[in-house]
Amino acid sequence: MKKRVGDKVSNIRLTALDGSVFDLSSLNGRPFMLSFFRFASCPFCNLRMHQLVSRFNELGGQFTVVAIFDSPLDNLREHADRHHSPFPVLADERGAYYAQYGIERSIIGVLKGMIFRMPTMMYAMFGKGYVPIKIKGSMTTMPADFLVDEQGVIRHTYYGKDEGDHLPFDEVKQFAARSRA
Repeated sequence: MKKRVGDKVSNIRLTALDGSVFDLSSLNGRPFMLSFFRFASCPFCNLRMHQLVSRFNELGGQFTVVAIFDSPLDNLREHADRHHSPFPVLADERGAYYAQYGIERSIIGVLKGMIFRMPTMMYAMFGKGYVPIKIKGSMTTMPADFLVDEQGVIRHTYYGKDEGDHLPFDEVKQFAARSRA
């Protein structure tokens, strides 16, 4: 079932890139974005990770991001370690939290992304080197982003309509700035 504005986030306990177990409750009192990605070698997802990491300082010291991938940990390490993320990057190989948060799967969404976001996909693969050689995870998972306040209440939901559709960074930045005020 999809999460809605006003819902409390469900707790998440998953293994992070460094092997530690991350518990979402550790962020109590902090605003954050919970971001569900596709498989670890997805070009669109790696481009988004690059954007989030390279612009992370624009979000302020109190705000953070939690990134979850639909991939096994070993595959996630292979593809996400290169980003040197300042925020938790987690593996949900079984998709338990994807189901809990109502993350969608869509063949149509994959096709739309391939067609309408072709220049972005080509840039990710050939300009940045995010080539999906090993695909471990579901090809049809759609991305989703949730902006969460200090009390753990979802203030904005964004379910991607295609494989490269994420909440615009400027909206994330605005939410983070409002949280600091």
